[in-house]
Amino acid sequence: QVQLVESGGGLVQAGGSLRLSCAASGRTFSSNAMGWFRQAPGKEREFVAASGWLSAIAYYEDSVKGRFTLSRDNAKNTMYLEMNSLKPEDTAVYYCAARQVRTVARRSDDYDYWGQGTQVTVSS
Repeated sequence: QVQLVESGGGLVQAGGSLRLSCAASGRTFSSNAMGWFRQAPGKEREFVAASGWLSAIAYYEDSVKGRFTLSRDNAKNTMYLEMNSLKPEDTAVYYCAARQVRTVARRSDDYDYWGQGTQVTVSS
């Protein structure tokens, strides 16, 4: 059974940093697209970042470019999201997701597997 488990969320002051992890089990995703999404209260889930099977190339939502960095450790079957210069508007539940294919996608409907989410709260 495939499982994605996020960790690393928490409460941080504006300008601070957090590193989220997404550990996958049940199958390897080294050749698959994986991504991060977030959902703030009262809002729809939105794309944050993703990488395809060429994991060195990542795509970002405009508001996080230059602040967030997605990386993957295929040996550990784990994906990370390094978040710097955090802003109150980054407050949300962050989800990792994986596809059954190699190509990256920005729509949440295109992802097949999801984690349970980890809360990130940025205070002003």
